[in-house]
Amino acid sequence: MVRIRLRRMGAKHQPFYRIVVADKESPRDGAFIEVIGTYNPRTQPETVSVKEDRVFHWIKVGAQPSESVMQLFRKTGTAGRIERLKKGESQEALLAEAETYQKANPSPDPRTRIGHAAHQKPASEKPAEKATA
Repeated sequence: MVRIRLRRMGAKHQPFYRIVVADKESPRDGAFIEVIGTYNPRTQPETVSVKEDRVFHWIKVGAQPSESVMQLFRKTGTAGRIERLKKGESQEALLAEAETYQKANPSPDPRTRIGHAAHQKPASEKPAEKATA
């Protein structure tokens, strides 16, 4: 069985995730078939990007999203479009709707991260380093 699930990336205590299509039996960070999106919980607000055309393709061929991926799809509105795709609505119309949603809700600047980097002083406030000759 093929699943749409999260794959953890990033350094220790700085996770971000790829939304991947993988065989159910493969390990969390193991082999996968295709990357279809990303999820970054460290930005404010959280950043989710999804290639909906590929999601629709994999749903059509029988892939099942995991619970965590389904929650992300609900946040982006993809879950509702998946349900409408299953009921028979055309994929082109759903993709056009997804594109207008993305234009209305642009992703935040990735440089506005939460965590260690956000608490550092800007370069103008740091003490000048002594030149070594």
